[in-house]
Amino acid sequence: MIIYNIIFDLLLILLLSIGTLFFIVGTIGLIRFPDVYTRLHAATKCDTLGLGMIFAGIMLYEGATFASVKIMFIVIFIFLTNPTAAHAIARAAHIHGIKLWEKTVVDMYKEDEKREGVE
Repeated sequence: MIIYNIIFDLLLILLLSIGTLFFIVGTIGLIRFPDVYTRLHAATKCDTLGLGMIFAGIMLYEGATFASVKIMFIVIFIFLTNPTAAHAIARAAHIHGIKLWEKTVVDMYKEDEKREGVE
Protein backbone atom coordinates (compact mmCIF):
# COMPACT_ATOMS: atom_id res chain seq x y z
CA MET A 1 0.00 0.00 0.00
CA ILE A 2 2.91 2.35 0.66
CA ILE A 3 4.29 1.78 -2.86
CA TYR A 4 0.87 2.66 -4.28
CA ASN A 5 0.82 5.93 -2.34
CA ILE A 6 4.33 6.82 -3.47
CA ILE A 7 3.51 6.11 -7.14
CA PHE A 8 0.25 8.06 -6.80
CA ASP A 9 2.05 11.05 -5.30
CA LEU A 10 4.80 10.94 -7.94
CA LEU A 11 2.24 10.82 -10.75
CA LEU A 12 0.36 13.72 -9.20
CA ILE A 13 3.56 15.76 -8.85
CA LEU A 14 4.52 14.89 -12.43
CA LEU A 15 1.18 16.03 -13.88
CA LEU A 16 1.15 19.27 -11.90
CA SER A 17 4.79 19.98 -12.74
CA ILE A 18 4.30 19.38 -16.46
CA GLY A 19 1.24 21.63 -16.43
CA THR A 20 3.14 24.37 -14.63
CA LEU A 21 6.04 23.98 -17.06
CA PHE A 22 3.67 24.48 -20.00
CA PHE A 23 2.36 27.68 -18.40
CA ILE A 24 5.91 28.96 -17.85
CA VAL A 25 6.91 28.17 -21.44
CA GLY A 26 3.77 29.90 -22.72
CA THR A 27 4.55 32.99 -20.66
CA ILE A 28 8.10 33.08 -22.01
CA GLY A 29 6.65 32.76 -25.51
CA LEU A 30 4.34 35.71 -24.89
CA ILE A 31 7.29 37.83 -23.83
CA ARG A 32 9.83 36.74 -26.45
CA PHE A 33 7.90 36.13 -29.67
CA PRO A 34 7.86 39.02 -32.15
CA ASP A 35 4.24 39.38 -33.32
CA VAL A 36 0.68 38.76 -32.25
CA TYR A 37 0.33 35.57 -34.28
CA THR A 38 3.30 33.73 -32.79
CA ARG A 39 2.41 34.98 -29.31
CA LEU A 40 -1.12 33.74 -29.78
CA HIS A 41 0.21 30.36 -30.88
CA ALA A 42 2.42 30.07 -27.80
CA ALA A 43 -0.36 31.10 -25.45
CA THR A 44 -2.99 28.84 -26.98
CA LYS A 45 -0.94 25.66 -27.16
CA CYS A 46 0.73 26.02 -23.79
CA ASP A 47 -2.39 27.13 -21.92
CA THR A 48 -4.47 24.31 -23.34
CA LEU A 49 -1.91 21.62 -22.54
CA GLY A 50 -0.93 23.15 -19.20
CA LEU A 51 -4.52 23.40 -18.05
CA GLY A 52 -5.19 19.85 -19.24
CA MET A 53 -2.25 18.49 -17.24
CA ILE A 54 -3.08 20.43 -14.08
CA PHE A 55 -6.74 19.44 -14.26
CA ALA A 56 -5.74 15.82 -14.89
CA GLY A 57 -3.69 16.00 -11.70
CA ILE A 58 -6.63 17.47 -9.80
CA MET A 59 -8.94 14.77 -11.17
CA LEU A 60 -6.45 12.12 -10.09
CA TYR A 61 -6.24 13.65 -6.61
CA GLU A 62 -10.03 13.91 -6.26
CA GLY A 63 -10.72 10.37 -7.41
CA ALA A 64 -14.09 9.31 -8.83
CA THR A 65 -16.20 12.17 -7.53
CA PHE A 66 -18.70 14.60 -8.98
CA ALA A 67 -15.99 17.28 -8.89
CA SER A 68 -13.85 15.14 -11.22
CA VAL A 69 -16.73 14.86 -13.67
CA LYS A 70 -17.14 18.63 -13.67
CA ILE A 71 -13.41 19.11 -14.18
CA MET A 72 -13.50 16.65 -17.09
CA PHE A 73 -16.27 18.69 -18.75
CA ILE A 74 -14.26 21.86 -18.22
CA VAL A 75 -11.21 20.26 -19.87
CA ILE A 76 -13.31 19.11 -22.84
CA PHE A 77 -14.79 22.60 -23.16
CA ILE A 78 -11.33 24.22 -23.07
CA PHE A 79 -9.91 21.75 -25.61
CA LEU A 80 -12.79 22.54 -27.98
CA THR A 81 -13.02 26.32 -27.56
CA ASN A 82 -9.42 27.44 -27.10
CA PRO A 83 -8.27 26.65 -30.67
CA THR A 84 -11.47 28.18 -32.07
CA ALA A 85 -10.98 31.37 -30.07
CA ALA A 86 -7.34 31.59 -31.15
CA HIS A 87 -8.34 31.24 -34.79
CA ALA A 88 -10.96 33.96 -34.40
CA ILE A 89 -8.44 36.32 -32.77
CA ALA A 90 -5.82 35.63 -35.45
CA ARG A 91 -8.37 36.14 -38.23
CA ALA A 92 -9.54 39.43 -36.69
CA ALA A 93 -5.94 40.60 -36.34
CA HIS A 94 -5.30 39.79 -40.00
CA ILE A 95 -8.48 41.53 -41.16
CA HIS A 96 -7.54 44.65 -39.17
CA GLY A 97 -4.15 44.73 -40.86
CA ILE A 98 -1.86 43.73 -38.03
CA LYS A 99 1.38 42.89 -39.79
CA LEU A 100 3.21 39.62 -39.61
CA TRP A 101 6.79 39.44 -38.43
CA GLU A 102 9.12 40.53 -41.25
CA LYS A 103 10.82 37.10 -41.35
CA THR A 104 7.56 35.20 -41.74
CA VAL A 105 7.85 32.67 -44.55
CA VAL A 106 4.21 31.65 -45.11
CA ASP A 107 1.06 33.76 -44.85
CA MET A 108 -1.82 31.31 -45.13
CA TYR A 109 -4.48 34.02 -44.84
CA LYS A 110 -2.97 35.92 -47.77
CA GLU A 111 -2.91 32.73 -49.84
CA ASP A 112 -6.57 32.05 -48.99
CA GLU A 113 -7.53 35.59 -49.99
CA LYS A 114 -5.73 35.24 -53.34
CA ARG A 115 -7.47 31.93 -53.99
CA GLU A 116 -10.88 33.45 -53.16
CA GLY A 117 -10.19 36.61 -55.15
CA VAL A 118 -10.33 38.96 -52.15
CA GLU A 119 -7.67 41.64 -51.80
